[in-house]
Amino acid sequence: MYRTIRSTAYEPDPLNGPWQEESHVLRLGEDLHTELTRMHAEAGGDRARPDRLPVRQLNFLLQALAPGVIATGRRAGTDGSLPWLYAREAVPPDVLAPLIGTWAARLSQQQDDDGPDLEERLLAAEADPTVPMRLPEWQTERIDLTETVTSAGGTAEPAPRLYGLLPEWVAFRLAARPFRTNGTTLHFRVESSGSGARLVSWPPQRYERNKRTWYYSACLNITVQTVPFAPRFRVHVSSQVRRWATELEVRPHALGGATVLLDAPLPWPGGPDRGHRLAVNTLGYDRRLKELVWRRRSPALLLPDLDIVRHYPEPEELFAHPERWINGCGDVAAGIVYHPAVGPHKVGAGLMPRERAELDAWVEEGLSPVLRRVPDLTRVTRSNTPSLLPRSGPRAAPGVREARLALMRGAALAGALKGRALDVEILWQSPEIRTALLAELPKLIGAAPAEKVGQGDDATWRVRCEGVDIRVSTRPAGPLVDALPVSRDRSRPKSVRFAEAVEGRSALLAERMSPPRGEVGVVIAEIASKDRFAAHPDSDPKHALRLAWARQGWLSQFLTVSDDPAGALEHRARWIWLDAFRQIGAISPPAHRVGAGIPGDLQYAALWLVRHTRKGPTRRPVRRLVAVRVRPDAGPGVIEGWDAERAEWVPYPKLLLLLSRAAGPTVEIEREIRTLLFQLRDRPTLLMADAGNLRQCWPKLRNGSLVRDTVGFEADPGQRLAAYGNDLRMVLVRDTNGREEVPEWYAHDHRGKVGFAEGVWGTMDDESRVFASTAATPHTAARPKGLMKLVPTAEGRSAPAKTAWNPGQLEITVLGCLSEKALADTGREGEAPDRPA
Repeated sequence: MYRTIRSTAYEPDPLNGPWQEESHVLRLGEDLHTELTRMHAEAGGDRARPDRLPVRQLNFLLQALAPGVIATGRRAGTDGSLPWLYAREAVPPDVLAPLIGTWAARLSQQQDDDGPDLEERLLAAEADPTVPMRLPEWQTERIDLTETVTSAGGTAEPAPRLYGLLPEWVAFRLAARPFRTNGTTLHFRVESSGSGARLVSWPPQRYERNKRTWYYSACLNITVQTVPFAPRFRVHVSSQVRRWATELEVRPHALGGATVLLDAPLPWPGGPDRGHRLAVNTLGYDRRLKELVWRRRSPALLLPDLDIVRHYPEPEELFAHPERWINGCGDVAAGIVYHPAVGPHKVGAGLMPRERAELDAWVEEGLSPVLRRVPDLTRVTRSNTPSLLPRSGPRAAPGVREARLALMRGAALAGALKGRALDVEILWQSPEIRTALLAELPKLIGAAPAEKVGQGDDATWRVRCEGVDIRVSTRPAGPLVDALPVSRDRSRPKSVRFAEAVEGRSALLAERMSPPRGEVGVVIAEIASKDRFAAHPDSDPKHALRLAWARQGWLSQFLTVSDDPAGALEHRARWIWLDAFRQIGAISPPAHRVGAGIPGDLQYAALWLVRHTRKGPTRRPVRRLVAVRVRPDAGPGVIEGWDAERAEWVPYPKLLLLLSRAAGPTVEIEREIRTLLFQLRDRPTLLMADAGNLRQCWPKLRNGSLVRDTVGFEADPGQRLAAYGNDLRMVLVRDTNGREEVPEWYAHDHRGKVGFAEGVWGTMDDESRVFASTAATPHTAARPKGLMKLVPTAEGRSAPAKTAWNPGQLEITVLGCLSEKALADTGREGEAPDRPA
């Protein structure tokens, strides 16, 4: 058993002191900013914000082609006095002027003017100092790449510009050194991303299979992050496999937007070419022009204007021959980043633990001494999981565990139904899945086989056990699950046409189905996969059906029609029923196994913010707070949700039906949370919230705003947690959140063994409030030890085809508990304090 895990995260090394670098800084300046803004306005720019220049494409172009440019500053397109470019060396005017001029010409669409263009005017100004508008002067600044501000709560936050600047500097520092493994050397190129930087091994690795060559690279994502109450900010470096598409099994009009990395030499003769980048472009289908195009922020749009010697890929050409371009045409190469939508790929996702550890060691060596690895984490509890089941012992008879699980499910269903019968409708398209569902239900709850009532396909089946009575009706799905007929009349708003189609399907459903006989029922519908509706996403009927059934009192559960109806039927049927049980609220909360210190009557409440956008199925931007409460001492099946309209707790299935209703006016989420906290004061409560999900509407959940044992809202300063309940505890959880907020990890021991381990982890500090939770690797993801995908060994030539399972890490922050200080502040000094772990 592993006792230690290691995060792939780094922090400023206090023994080294500040990491300072000499940098050349350029600001747009008032004259050039004014001229570019005028040109943009004359070309019909953003009338809402006429002072904002769309400089992102120019930034990408400069990063790709201006030698020495490290990073671009934020908001430079709005304010010409802000830093715009950071570079290792000043970019000469005869390089900078053509780049700005080419971008400005396309921006203003004035290429055919008779007068001199912007490039000529800028170069003329360099020769004649009396010309008013000229390129701004480069300034030299010594930048502290570890500049930190500590919040009132003790959280170290980097200077704002470091979020964009530091990842680029780290990337170039690492790319200067090759990575050697298994007798092979990999070289990395820098790719700028919206939230940090990436390193991509280039040229790609090759894997031969099925008489085809599949291409892939190692990819490192670099971001700057903070951790609650940590004295130093962090740099996270995660590793993955970047796969390249070389045969696109998709039609051009279905290509919404594919990332293309372009490898081209600098077009400036004699210029330095250090730390070469891969230029980021986007290839997509333009429905107005009815052709593939480079999206407007892509540097590839401007390269032919800057370099008339080389041949750069045209969108149609790259789409038709991606493998030719990834191998290079002349000294220009381009790779389309793979996405499952374009077809299969024989290289599996993910890297093996040993490879992650080797890359991590290479990163650690490259960042020393300016950054050091964060301390390893050790186990904080012997019990990795709650008591999911009473232990049956090693000699228990086969099937004992499953029998106990079935009894628990039956008890949870009885608790949720409270003596009422449950109606279930199965709308099937393949008879096999209907049979599997009917066979699996009794097994899951420990009941006798289903009894058939009536004859034919529309017969009713009854499944009964102690306290549970389930009536199951089956019928062919028919036209209810057909594609939604959304009108193509573009003269009318899309939202109106979609709403009409939803109402039409609701009317059809009302003709064919009646409400359940009890308070709630469940519909299980077999439906085509979303790929079937990819050409017209609005035609997917799931949203319309879910709404229509909810209006009648039905919860709904969908399963897709399988290409292999006979495959894994039992497994699919099992999980469909388990998901249906969850919607009913038939859950048995497990007991903890951490000993004394947890109140026996503790209730758990959790918050989640649902965000609808204009592009979603509701066609309305709405935010809705969902709150769920569990009281383990109330027995199984007693799960409740918060009805904000009536300010009361209701059974969980009723909450789901309420959420299907059209949302009313947007309410203030923070005020709703405060109302909810007042309703939880009657007993000890553990409130759980996902910080990444909620901080948009609850800004005081930002790491820099957190203070131990304090809860804050925007309208007032933070208050002691006890102000909302003497026995209130609060825990924040956070995952990668799509932004690498939580680092990757791997387990290791003193013998050099590397792998994964489940558990709850922390530092040896008893005052620590931040912990990591890791899950076990499922047995289906087990791989032979020692496999290497980047450079396969002779024993594992097929290793690139394997998918590497990398369990995520959940960060858990005990924001508030009954600490010694919290108890003293409320006059309860004699009570035993909570242990955050």
